[in-house]
Amino acid sequence: MLKYRTLSRSCHFFHPKSLSNNTLKSETTQELLQTLGFIRRSQAGLFQWLPLGLRSLNKLTDTIRNRMENDGEAIEVALSAISSKSLWQTTGRWNNSELFKFKDTKGKQYCLTATCEEDITDLMKNYITSYKDMPITVYQMTRKYRDEIRPRGGLLRGREFLMKDAYSFASNKEDAFISFQKLDDTYNKIFKDIKIPFVSAWADSGDIGGEFSKEFHLIHESGEDTLMSCKDCGDISTLDMSQSYPEKDGQYLGDVDCKYALTKNHSTLLCFYYPKDRHLNWNLALKVMDQDIDLTLRDKPNDHVLKVYQTDNEDIMFGKILRVMDCRLNSKSNFPDFPLKQYLKNNFGQIDDVSIVDAQENEICGKCEEGSLRSFKSIEVGHIFLLGNKYSKPLNVKFVDKENKSDTFVHMGCYGIGVSRLVGAVAELGRDSNGFRWPAIMAPYKVSICTGPNNEENLQRTKDVQLKLLEDSSMHFQNNILKQFNEKLGIGARIKLSHAMGIPLCIIVGSNNWPNVEIEVRGIRWGKKDQWRKELEKKGQELEWKCPENENGIEKHTVPIEHLAEVVGILLKDM
Repeated sequence: MLKYRTLSRSCHFFHPKSLSNNTLKSETTQELLQTLGFIRRSQAGLFQWLPLGLRSLNKLTDTIRNRMENDGEAIEVALSAISSKSLWQTTGRWNNSELFKFKDTKGKQYCLTATCEEDITDLMKNYITSYKDMPITVYQMTRKYRDEIRPRGGLLRGREFLMKDAYSFASNKEDAFISFQKLDDTYNKIFKDIKIPFVSAWADSGDIGGEFSKEFHLIHESGEDTLMSCKDCGDISTLDMSQSYPEKDGQYLGDVDCKYALTKNHSTLLCFYYPKDRHLNWNLALKVMDQDIDLTLRDKPNDHVLKVYQTDNEDIMFGKILRVMDCRLNSKSNFPDFPLKQYLKNNFGQIDDVSIVDAQENEICGKCEEGSLRSFKSIEVGHIFLLGNKYSKPLNVKFVDKENKSDTFVHMGCYGIGVSRLVGAVAELGRDSNGFRWPAIMAPYKVSICTGPNNEENLQRTKDVQLKLLEDSSMHFQNNILKQFNEKLGIGARIKLSHAMGIPLCIIVGSNNWPNVEIEVRGIRWGKKDQWRKELEKKGQELEWKCPENENGIEKHTVPIEHLAEVVGILLKDM
């Protein structure tokens, strides 16, 4: 088995000739990850993890695992990637078009798991019999599969991905919500450990379902998601969940669009009217209707909805009709013709002054009704849900409660982090014209040691620097030092390669000022940006540590080798 120790031994995965200024600037993040030997695309949406990428991936999983077990109090399991059709049919999710489905030699049907609500619920059914067995949270970090029609964004949206998914089980709503809050707090700690800027936003539960959910996002212009934030109250929501109002109601004079829907019992035709240049927000429509909408007809055209309405009501003249008018409309707006010609006016109702379209920037926040909204693009990297009984009921997971009754269903929550997606998102977030800039906790190596040609003198100095770093056990430098490069590379090329790979600190060992060494800072200070300056002012003289100005804008430090470990530790603290 190949053990990745040095770049000189990884020539199978990286070719220095392919690295140029043009490459670093022009390639997409996915392409650059391949050029630098982090991953390799095998097919559309499928990637092989190479030594550098695997080091970053494993560091991330270790960080997540530590928080899940210590703060989330979760127990790790590992479920099969193959799931039975019968489970997904029981919960009504087998018809999902994104499932990879197949048959065995006996004709039995299966799918590759895209998510594990069915399987984990079926598993825990065997171990939860009493309220005394709860609350309990289990988690796993395994490969998941989604039959994406158009995989894109490299690691951001692939057909195979590594995911951390956790599931909580509780005996009542109160305990379920406590578990939800605990995992919410754990997720905040995970992202703070990585030191990347993130936000959490209330979100639509989507196909997973449940009472409510929350997403975790990295802010970046390349993201596919849109978040709305209020400048006054600070509320952040996904576009699906954001409600807004115009500065003045009823100012729209243009064409009006209409979407038909039915109540759950199909007794009432719902007519949602809104500006033609806006998009109907189903979550807001559901809120207006107190959730009484048949969402199975959501994507059906109006004529289909009308046909169902006419079929399910013997005489539509006596059928109920409810018009829901977006607050931006007025009597002078250009409304479309109403298709039904015969109906009783007494059965005709109307709801006015509600917002039922997606929010837009600079509109009034629907939560505080004072501040204006701003929008920004983001990359979703985590999602948590309070599921209630959505899966425990169909899969019949009951327990004996305190009153000795055995007909109570378990309350659940689920919590996901797209681990491989997070690697891709952080790569996108931190890259610049010189390559990647990883947080220290995710970087394949924390430091590199760059010297001139691999002669005896340089090899000995490299060894001396490594030994000095390893003396500081608190920084965990073991296996975190890149010290050997392809011997054909000069010192300048080695520094450039170290920077491109995103290693936070590059230690440069020259012959002119030895035993002083130079440290070039590549990492981003996501944490306290000026903390190192305070340490420099406090300890600079004692450690003989200097930070001269540099014309090229590269932050450099010089320090004698005997104080190297302490200075490196200070510099890495907030990266």
